[in-house]
Amino acid sequence: MSFQLKNDKGNIEISKEVITSIASKAALECYGLAGIPSAGISEGISDLIRKETRKGVKVEVVDGNRLIIEVSIIVMYGTKISEVAQNVMEKVHYTIEEMTGANVERVNIKVQGVKVVE
Repeated sequence: MSFQLKNDKGNIEISKEVITSIASKAALECYGLAGIPSAGISEGISDLIRKETRKGVKVEVVDGNRLIIEVSIIVMYGTKISEVAQNVMEKVHYTIEEMTGANVERVNIKVQGVKVVE
C-alpha cells in the first residue's frame, strides 16, 4: 500500500518504504538516540536485507491520506528517556510532513532498550 497526494495537476503516490526510510533517517539524527532495533532473528535473510533501511519503523496509511508512524528506539544511558522520545516524535513528524506533504496524524514511540557505554 502507498500514500497518495492529489492536487489539480494530478496524483502523487509515495510508497510506505520511502516513508519508513525518511522516518528512520530523521530519528537517527536525534540526540540521545543509540539506534533503532534491527529486524528480528526469526525473519528470513531476504526479509532482513529488504528491511535494512526501515528497521524498527512501521507506517500505517489511514483513509489513503493520513499516516500513523511507529518508531522503536534504543536510547543512550544517562539521557532522559521521555525527552529523547519526544525529540524523535517531533523530528519524525516534522520531517515527513516537510518532505512529502503528508498529513501525519501521530507518531508513536516504543522504547526498546537502553545502551550502556563502557
